[in-house]
Amino acid sequence: MIIPVRCYSCGKVVGNLYEQYLLLLDEDYTEAEALEALRLERYCCRRMILSHIDLADDLVPYSVPVVGSMPAIHAAQTPTPARRR
Repeated sequence: MIIPVRCYSCGKVVGNLYEQYLLLLDEDYTEAEALEALRLERYCCRRMILSHIDLADDLVPYSVPVVGSMPAIHAAQTPTPARRR
């Protein structure tokens, strides 16, 4: 879905590097060269970038519009709870 902001292991901020990583891959860098260009030296941070699967674009066609999707319930239609005595 969305890349985590920080590395799970060491806490380094890696969320801002994913788009730059994709741009480097489009410029025909290898994965290792792109990670070195981003100065990701720790294997835990490299794992965060390499293992991320971007599902946001894949899930958009399955989303349901929120506005107007639920029928309106008026006060006369709602049941009143029974009182305890």
